[in-house]
Amino acid sequence: MKNFLSATGDFLQTPPGVILGINAVWHVIMWTAGIPINWIISIVLIGIELGAATFLLDRLTYFYSQFVLPIQNPKHRQEIYNRVKIFETGQRGPAFFVKNGKVIMHEGEDKKRGPGLIVLDTASALVLRTDSEIKDTAGPGIKFIKPNEYVAGSVDLRAQLQFIGPLPEDSFDSDASDELMRQEATSGLTRDGFTVAPNISIKFSIKKPLNKNTPTESGVYSGYGYDENAVRNAITREVIHLDAQGKPVRMEWNQLPAHLVVNLWREYIRKFKLSDLFAMGTQENGLQTIENMINQRVKKAEVIELDDTGLRSNSMQTSLEFQQLQARGLEITEVHINNILFDNTLEDKIVDQWRADWQTNAQNEERQLKEIESLIDAFAREDASKKFASTSTSQYASKVPNSRDPFVGLQLLIKPIKEELVSGNYEHSEVGETLRKLESVWKWVLDNSGDSEDKP
Repeated sequence: MKNFLSATGDFLQTPPGVILGINAVWHVIMWTAGIPINWIISIVLIGIELGAATFLLDRLTYFYSQFVLPIQNPKHRQEIYNRVKIFETGQRGPAFFVKNGKVIMHEGEDKKRGPGLIVLDTASALVLRTDSEIKDTAGPGIKFIKPNEYVAGSVDLRAQLQFIGPLPEDSFDSDASDELMRQEATSGLTRDGFTVAPNISIKFSIKKPLNKNTPTESGVYSGYGYDENAVRNAITREVIHLDAQGKPVRMEWNQLPAHLVVNLWREYIRKFKLSDLFAMGTQENGLQTIENMINQRVKKAEVIELDDTGLRSNSMQTSLEFQQLQARGLEITEVHINNILFDNTLEDKIVDQWRADWQTNAQNEERQLKEIESLIDAFAREDASKKFASTSTSQYASKVPNSRDPFVGLQLLIKPIKEELVSGNYEHSEVGETLRKLESVWKWVLDNSGDSEDKP
């Protein structure tokens, strides 16, 4: 009885219910007042009123439904009208929002299986499915879903930055469970049997389209890039791995890059000794080589192969990691290895070795600088001697003294030297003193010369 009354009340709130209710009350009043009623005319009028009310309700619903969402595709006008029309009937499907790849909805929305809609921001995309097959891929904008469709998975189109491994404040000898878990995430063995655990940073994203100016189905342009095939592959192509208990677990799309990079780290760390990782020299050390090779393996289809001692060989190898990323619709842009964690006693020995190496290198560099300085000084003296000889004898190239007076020859030697010092703008502190001495010598030569042209 309660359900019947509730259903009756809901019906009376609808336009047909209001019309029938008003007409019923009106006819009861007329019948009570003894006013004659023409039932044929009344039924016809009620039918006309119901038809007009239904038509107006339908057209007004269509008109106002266009303002519910910012629709840009004309094909969506009928879709939004159909969903608004059945909203109160309980037959509608889910309606929710996807922000930065995360689905936001009210409780119970995921259980609805009627026609629904999804609003995605410019950094989100998803894949729809039914119980039996994968359906459409939806990018930024508005997506209308059909009955029995639901979300198979969603992704964040922005670049993702992920850190795995120990933190800077972690200790190698710590017994804390969280620190041990972080160490185990990236721990590997060197060629000489030492355990090292780095902190690895990985920057990756869903593969970008070649043409970023292509709008989505809703006419929305995403600044992060939306590739329908890449999104579909990232969500639907599953990778299964075994967890700590040996049970198969589905790997999410944003877990695959870290999984591949850590495996590459463990593959390459086995090729180097602990001392090779921190070797100092003009060439890159072991850590730099590993970081460089990991970046190549995740970005290129083929890379140079390293031998068992970490040296580059002449052969190329196919990068399976790159192929897996391509097949999953992902791309890694940067991989960095930081904060290498290992036994504290070994760390102290390496630091002491660094100090010894730095001191030796500093002494060698000091000795080299002194040798270079002495060579420069010798070259400068030789160059100055050549220049002095050339300057002092320049007068003899055009004027040969006929007199046997030695003071004439001295004049030809002193005069170009004086002119060079005066016109050369030398900033040395001894230039002025040298000029004064030359001036004294010049006067003495003039006083004792008998054939000088400059003598008054």
